[in-house]
Amino acid sequence: MNAHPLLHPFSPPAKAEGDFIDVVSATGSRLRSSSGKEYIDALGSLWYCQVGHGRSEMRDAIVAQLDRLACYSTFDPFTNGPAARLAEMIAERSPHPDGRVFLASSGSEAIDSVLKLARLFHQLRGDHDRQIVIRRTHGYHGTNFGGTSAQGIAPNREGWGDLVPHFIEVPSDDIEALATTFATHGPRIAAVLTEPVQGAGGVIMAPDGYLASARRLCDDHGALLIFDEVICGFGRTGSWFGAQTFDVIPDLMTFAKGVTSGYLPMAGVILARSVCDTLEAMDGLLRTGYTYSGHPTCAAAAIKNIEIIDDERLLDRAVHVGNQFELGFAAMEGDGLIESHRGVGALRAVELGRDATAVRAHILESGVVVRSIGTALAVCPPLVITDDEVATVIDVMTEALIASHQS
Repeated sequence: MNAHPLLHPFSPPAKAEGDFIDVVSATGSRLRSSSGKEYIDALGSLWYCQVGHGRSEMRDAIVAQLDRLACYSTFDPFTNGPAARLAEMIAERSPHPDGRVFLASSGSEAIDSVLKLARLFHQLRGDHDRQIVIRRTHGYHGTNFGGTSAQGIAPNREGWGDLVPHFIEVPSDDIEALATTFATHGPRIAAVLTEPVQGAGGVIMAPDGYLASARRLCDDHGALLIFDEVICGFGRTGSWFGAQTFDVIPDLMTFAKGVTSGYLPMAGVILARSVCDTLEAMDGLLRTGYTYSGHPTCAAAAIKNIEIIDDERLLDRAVHVGNQFELGFAAMEGDGLIESHRGVGALRAVELGRDATAVRAHILESGVVVRSIGTALAVCPPLVITDDEVATVIDVMTEALIASHQS
């Protein structure tokens, strides 16, 4: 018998469709499957559902925009009000209120776009040899060809044949290695690409002072600093962007996921004024973009999502949720169930020191969705998760860890 036509991403290609959990409905932080089982979504689907599932306000905003203008291109000479307003709202909340916003549909598109824009910046300034982009080990930057080449997760780079050249990897925790790379290749380095917190790599925090040191090295050597804020952006760390949480301002920032809480695809790049000045001085067209760049219905979803984050003070809620998890995880560590815990805001992980796959399966069977990443278990819940739901997540994780120690 042939496999089902649906080929799932990041899944075994031979896995039968019937072996997947069929999610049929969701509200707040709760999911329901076709079998009738309920789950607490402690991962926000895939690191993104800030305002929670099933929001009628989101549906209404989307339907209202569909009734006015469902879709149209923003290629010259066209624009639309939702795309323009969204760009204003994002810039206002970012470290670059005088910058500009380039819109795309996915984090992977945003990464490929920011890599092109960083190289273009130097080309326009006559620095034609500046093509090297430094990546950090454990960094995840999407799966288009540029992002695959920028991966700091080696298995994600393997098996595709030749990738995009001019990437150099440095250990994620070693600022001296970054400084040495600049000393060796400085005049050829276009940019450093990093997540403020390495999410899919395991919720790995940069060492104290690392991001600020990367900023200084870029300034000293004429390179750009790029923050991949696809996971950290839109309140996840307790600020609108991780750049604000860590008080380090990059030249370029990517975003996706939380900008619409996943209700519709939307992503983009925020450009500092200094980068905009160079682009605005060029002759001719900016020859990059996507069919759905500035899609009005997706933009309307993002606008409503940002309004909800503002109105419900979800930045503050992210800090509160993070504190609740930190207390629970500290208790687990005190009881010897985990080796350590880490994270910021509502982006957290526990370190087991051993493969976490079986523990995650136990947790899932008990009705909680978390993610296993090597030896860690990660949580990234909707920011509207209740205190009782957080307590349930911690209790279920604790029970699974106790069972794993006893087996």
